[in-house]
Amino acid sequence: MGKGGGCMPSKKKFPINESAERPASQTEGTDVTGSETEGSKKLRIFIVFYSMYGHIESLAKRMKKGVDGIEGVEGVLYRVPETLTTDVLEKMKVPQKDDEIPVISVDELVEADGFLFGFPTRYGCMAAQMKAFFDSTGKLWRAQKLAGVPAGFFVSTGTQGGGQETTAWTAITQLAHHGMVYVPIGYTFGAGMFRMDSIRGGSPYGAGTFSGDGSREPSEQELALAEHQGKYMAMTVRRMAQHHSLPPDNHSC
Repeated sequence: MGKGGGCMPSKKKFPINESAERPASQTEGTDVTGSETEGSKKLRIFIVFYSMYGHIESLAKRMKKGVDGIEGVEGVLYRVPETLTTDVLEKMKVPQKDDEIPVISVDELVEADGFLFGFPTRYGCMAAQMKAFFDSTGKLWRAQKLAGVPAGFFVSTGTQGGGQETTAWTAITQLAHHGMVYVPIGYTFGAGMFRMDSIRGGSPYGAGTFSGDGSREPSEQELALAEHQGKYMAMTVRRMAQHHSLPPDNHSC
């Protein structure tokens, strides 16, 4: 339908399948439509997280693998600043952080085409370190610099009833005030979302893991869900970019 015809957004779904993934020999030189271009830039999804004992970091790294598996999109890992002193961290026996993952600044957020925010729970809400970072984004909020940018969450909890869902949905307020677009994963992981034969973190709100007393590591099923979320977000961001690049006459009607 042409201009003025009341076009509606396309309702076509975009399943995660092999045709969407980037071939191993074709990792650069393509635009968001899959065409080869010289010096083209990939869409970037910032995977921004806080991880005290490494559980969220493990999910984040696997999530990046999922993002990077989609043609034309790349994941970039970032930490948020620590708020606890070195003395306190040592008393809590917190391991050293991976220096290869940089600490993000508020100003860098505007460079992202999408976000995946990860954090452990604190009484059913995000950890104070992540909340402090969101609290520092006031200047971006005033100018609505992040409005329209898609974002998702992934979490870690100590127990099965410790906030796998509430930790994510209480964080949605941060996105709402910035005008960002919340992207849950729903049940797109398929049969893996319905298995009852093992302990598994994660929910329709996003990937997750159970840390227990800190000694339990993320299971392969939890890591697979994190990788799926990375792919799903990459597909969502790429599709949004393609939609915005279409001329008015070519929108699906």
